[in-house]
Amino acid sequence: MDIKQLKAIVTVAEVGSVTRAAELLHLVQPAVTRQIRTLEQELGVPLFERTGQGMRPTEAGAIMVGRARRALDELERARAEVQPTPGEVTGIVTVGLLESTSDLLAEPLVTAIARRHPGIELRLMTAYSGHLQQWLDDGDLDLTLLYNLGSTPSLNARPLVRERLWVVAPASAGLRSDRPVPFAEAATHPLVLPASGHALRRLIDAAAVRARSAMDVAVQTNSMRVQKQLVRAGHGWTVLPGMGIAEDVARGTLSAAPLSEPDVWRSIVLCTQRSGRTPPAVEAVARELIHRIDSTVAQGSWPSAQPQGADADAPAEGD
Repeated sequence: MDIKQLKAIVTVAEVGSVTRAAELLHLVQPAVTRQIRTLEQELGVPLFERTGQGMRPTEAGAIMVGRARRALDELERARAEVQPTPGEVTGIVTVGLLESTSDLLAEPLVTAIARRHPGIELRLMTAYSGHLQQWLDDGDLDLTLLYNLGSTPSLNARPLVRERLWVVAPASAGLRSDRPVPFAEAATHPLVLPASGHALRRLIDAAAVRARSAMDVAVQTNSMRVQKQLVRAGHGWTVLPGMGIAEDVARGTLSAAPLSEPDVWRSIVLCTQRSGRTPPAVEAVARELIHRIDSTVAQGSWPSAQPQGADADAPAEGD
């Protein structure tokens, strides 16, 4: 098993075609086919099957592609770390951002890293908290924002900010930041909510129990963008973190008010894995992300947000 074989199976899996993979790898098609067949013979199992839609990994192939992709990524990271420019922090850092935070944090973070640490290649992934935690556990992320999570035997979690949930409605509803909306009032409207099992949905469901209010759930979705789109179109109201709707409210496309009776808050934490050393590039990005969040809260750009003390383990040199 060698690097060329690993690159071949990953590329074929990504593009679904040996011909296209050969073009991307700057090889002739028979060479790619030979690399795959040699690896299949070594492993004793087929890795791909040919379908009407192209080359598709078998069950064993999917396992190998996943492991190969991670191995190639680690080799790329190692190369970036051991061939630094003198005096520069270099490396590849993959950061997870909660979908609700990406609009306010992604561009400032990229700008700051490009200015202060041009030797760092930044990769941003956005998703809901549950997906990000799984990617961190799997080693696909170096650090990530999560919410309502404490330190665990495998993760360091540093509390950063505490934010309130907001009721979100069409602009015509005229909701205002200085007039909180009781949950019971919000529940009189059809609701567009995150899908059941989502962490944010669990907070909303718990609030409904505390308010003793039945909810009329019109639509469930796993996309915050779709939630807001459906609210704008008049399909109902929703409940979202303040940061996720700040720009929409500022543009006048949505109206929003803090949720009350009960108030509902979530805590944003920065998480890294405990195992292994933390590369300098990861430490640098973690510091910059913390600074971006602190600045956003201090400037009032994050509605209903309060800074939290770092009373949990923080990413630190040598962790």
